[in-house]
Amino acid sequence: MKSISLSILFAVLSIVSVRAQGSIKNEFNPIETGVTSLSIAPDARGASMGDLGAATEPDANSQFWNPSKYAFAYSQASVSLNYTPWLRKLVNDIFLADLSGYYKIGRDDNQAISASLRYFSLGEVTTSEGEGIVGQSLNPYEMSFDIGYSRKLSEKFSMGVVFRYIYSALGFSESYAGDQSVGASAFAADIAGYYTSYPIIGRNECQWSWGWNISNIGSKVSYDGGENPAFLPTNLKIGTTFTFPLADYHNLALGIDFNKLLVPAKPRRIDFEDGLEGEIEYAHKLEDWRNMSPITGIFKSFSDAPGGVGEELKEINVSLGAEYSYNNQFFLRAGYCYENANKGNRKYFGLGAGFSLNVVRLDASYMMATAQTSPLDQTLRFSLTFDMDGLRDLLGKRR
Repeated sequence: MKSISLSILFAVLSIVSVRAQGSIKNEFNPIETGVTSLSIAPDARGASMGDLGAATEPDANSQFWNPSKYAFAYSQASVSLNYTPWLRKLVNDIFLADLSGYYKIGRDDNQAISASLRYFSLGEVTTSEGEGIVGQSLNPYEMSFDIGYSRKLSEKFSMGVVFRYIYSALGFSESYAGDQSVGASAFAADIAGYYTSYPIIGRNECQWSWGWNISNIGSKVSYDGGENPAFLPTNLKIGTTFTFPLADYHNLALGIDFNKLLVPAKPRRIDFEDGLEGEIEYAHKLEDWRNMSPITGIFKSFSDAPGGVGEELKEINVSLGAEYSYNNQFFLRAGYCYENANKGNRKYFGLGAGFSLNVVRLDASYMMATAQTSPLDQTLRFSLTFDMDGLRDLLGKRR
């Protein structure tokens, strides 16, 4: 069996500029995971604020950022359709499509069910049999479907859980006898919490929210019968957002998120001594890493960096973002995402805007990478959200 590794593709594309810098060549050690498309922000709002959303106001796309926020949603139901052309500086047929939504249940307005469907297409890939012979034409993709439940545990605090099925069709067979394509399946779960309060500062009522989300806690994924399983991108997200009024109908929200992959770092040969003893020790560590369970890997991810605490801190990504809104109808957003150069070197600004009516809201975002050679530069996202309360009111007026 052969397989096309999306993880390797992203790693190679994201670090082209970094690998060219000899000063950090030996220190470069990003966390390796499978199904990396699960980490791509689906919606324009969160992406425009530098990939921020753990504690922002709930919306239809909270399933990705923090599903527990749905319990505090104002509308009875909402659905959002998101589209992202991915790596558009290199190719034109890779994209991410996402459909997310929720519905409030119960008489006390304190519960919600939610769901999302993600589809990530890698376009068309043609294999080669060597010496210029064209092999198979493939259309690899990854998809996931999840369903969640959130509930208020008090007037200020809620929690949520999500259960997810993941399918990654990146492998193929050498046999030409029919459709011999193979894929890998996995199951995962999220658990999240959200706390919001309304402090009075001066004469103004503000909003201060905190949120956290541990996502993609689940099984490993493998394309070769389990010989080389990969960890899912289990991630810890913690953030806070503070919203205050600038004037009547004018609000400004400022937020910060911290992200850390809860995946153990893969051992590297260069971190061990030269010679036979170093080779044996490296082989043992590599075997332990391959056989490590996902739950053990979560705890190991806090203490496995060769450089100690300082190296662990480098694995934390930071997102800073702001959102200006006028009468909850017009929005301007900006943000910045930082990742250490030795852990991937993704550094980019996000810009975006949105316009909302009673029924529909349209959002768009634009990503500007700080490195000119980054394939993430000039990434666009579009989100179209439908508010069911507004639709119901509109239909009622027409009647």
